Amino acid sequence: MTEAVAKEEISHPRFTFSITARDGKARTGSIAMKRGVIRTPAFMPVGTAATVKAMKPEAVSATGADIILGNTYHLMLRPGAERLAKLGGLHQFMGWDRPILTDSGGYQVMSLSSLTKKSEEGVTFKSHLDGSRHILTPERSIEIQRLLGSDIVMAFDECTPYPATPTLAASSMERSMRWAKRSREAFDKNKDQSVNSALFGIQQGSVFENLRKKSADALAEIGFDGYAVGGLAVGEGQEAMFRVLDFSVPMLPDDKPHYLMGVGKPDDIVGAVERGIDMFDCVLPTRSGRNGQAFTWDGPINIRNARFAEDMKPLDSSCHCVVCQKWSRAYIHHLIRAGEILGAMLMTEHNIAFYQQLMQGLRMAIEEGRLSDFATAFRARYRAKNN
Repeated sequence: MTEAVAKEEISHPRFTFSITARDGKARTGSIAMKRGVIRTPAFMPVGTAATVKAMKPEAVSATGADIILGNTYHLMLRPGAERLAKLGGLHQFMGWDRPILTDSGGYQVMSLSSLTKKSEEGVTFKSHLDGSRHILTPERSIEIQRLLGSDIVMAFDECTPYPATPTLAASSMERSMRWAKRSREAFDKNKDQSVNSALFGIQQGSVFENLRKKSADALAEIGFDGYAVGGLAVGEGQEAMFRVLDFSVPMLPDDKPHYLMGVGKPDDIVGAVERGIDMFDCVLPTRSGRNGQAFTWDGPINIRNARFAEDMKPLDSSCHCVVCQKWSRAYIHHLIRAGEILGAMLMTEHNIAFYQQLMQGLRMAIEEGRLSDFATAFRARYRAKNN
């Protein structure tokens, strides 16, 4: 199978996941949906507020991205889900015609709101924008994602803080599983949503193997199109994250996509792909780009550093993105130090393109049965600090 996935291969108009090759626990394949094909393993640029910051949609697509992520919490507050629906939905509003995954809003409710009150019904919170009060329940989260026109809808869950005691983690996980069932029921009640979108469940349980197993079993009993590993990348560190993935990913249905939420750094992604993860999202390439950090095959660099002021090399000599073909480190250093908007734009475009090139390299390595060699060589070069 070639890297490009032909439109004719779409066998189901709503959602089809196909695995075309395996290498150890890693898999490569595709998700076919009405708005296009998502090559896996896939990295989803984050478009929190109906935009991948500092990039136009066509530029995001040109990097090789097949899907982006939108955020239920932010969009429900501004411009509002009902308003977006009146304006034709999120795709038309932002000019992106490929698939969009929307997260449920649960994580942002917990992390951004200055006042939250959790109950079995849902979460009551105060907007971080204007202090207005709102309630987000599993049913409302699914409804908002319907109004946005999401292609992949996430079940509403409670993101367990880290560190957590076994008792707290168990209580949080069990509530998330009850909310997952309510999310499934709300999704299925709306025929338009259930025939045009997919629904993913989210495994919780913190770092505890027995809780992860109970969560995975509960989700499988409910039944979802895909399964996310939630509650990681919240401060536990890479070693602990990989340890949890080692036992939690095999608990999930093998014939469905596995999505690791909020991850991550390039070497996080490589290690997670080795452990069977198919989908990722993270704000790092965009946020870091705006702040002057470029990701390269030789490790990250801070373009603000004075040593780049007269460096005429591209950000990454091994990168074939538009930015690296045309502009120098010296020029981008100048733009970032001068606070010019173009600096953030070029850095972000390069970082998103780098992530997509990494995903393409992983897909090809899995297909050709050389993932271990690819991962070893990547880590050795990425961590060598030879920029």
